[in-house]
Amino acid sequence: MSVKELAGIPDHERTVPAEVAEPWFQVSEQPKQLEGLCFDRAGDLYFVDVFEGNVYKLALPSKDLSIVTTLTGQNPSALKIHKDGRLFLCCLANMRDNGSIIAMDPDGSHQETIIAADKGFVPDDMVFDSDGGFYFSDFTGPVFDPTGGIYHVPADLSEITPVVPHLATPNGLALSPDEHKLWVTEMAANRLHWIQLEDDRVSIPPYGASVPFTFSGLEGPDSCSVDADGNLYVAMYEQGRVLCFSAEGVLVKQILLPDRETGHNLRSTHPMLIPGTSTLLICTNDFDGDQGSWIFAAEGLGQAHNSFQFA
Repeated sequence: MSVKELAGIPDHERTVPAEVAEPWFQVSEQPKQLEGLCFDRAGDLYFVDVFEGNVYKLALPSKDLSIVTTLTGQNPSALKIHKDGRLFLCCLANMRDNGSIIAMDPDGSHQETIIAADKGFVPDDMVFDSDGGFYFSDFTGPVFDPTGGIYHVPADLSEITPVVPHLATPNGLALSPDEHKLWVTEMAANRLHWIQLEDDRVSIPPYGASVPFTFSGLEGPDSCSVDADGNLYVAMYEQGRVLCFSAEGVLVKQILLPDRETGHNLRSTHPMLIPGTSTLLICTNDFDGDQGSWIFAAEGLGQAHNSFQFA
């Protein structure tokens, strides 16, 4: 890897093995804040545009792109698919206190509120467990007032239980394949959290949490995902790259987006493996540039994880 390609990467991370991702699909010639890559059982890809509120479907292998629905003013930031096929979306709304989680059919119909705006959360990301419950991140709190946290909601939606409190703008969530480890990216504090979970899914055992990695840069870690071996992939916002960690939280590889060294494609937000493969997709946009919005592809560390939606 050339010195030019490693521009903007901290000195202590320049020796980490790196590869440059390849173009996979251009979503738009305009810079759209893409997020929430998620595949359904048919192999089609869904994702969102945060600020325009669009929910997209990319039919595969044809790569025909369509808009499922538009959530005007809701700022959807994550999309996950329930085992029953419904789309669950985290919505930031005013990004202060009136976010929500909604569910809908794959065609955008029969919209249902799962967590209402009057609860005061700003849900940014979520992940299902095998019982049909889910964890979500409350995307609030600067470092000097860490009011954000991670919450769990059981499958019957009967309660909202705090799991990890006092976080500074928690963002991405990933659940290990054995469901006893929860990864959390704390964006404002630039930290990666490793949380052990008891069988009740909400309790943390003594000494069951740590910070295995601290990130560098003004902008912090965004969304994350795991593969079948428990390896973790973290998108670095405004850095145009994804950091790849072993199941033990050791940084082993980085994936760089094309032209990041010249200031393009920096808003990398979400990595997700294509089911049945080790191909990692990464969505981004060229906010201040002229390269539009892209999904790039690179080789992951392992095969995709068959999560709750595929069970």
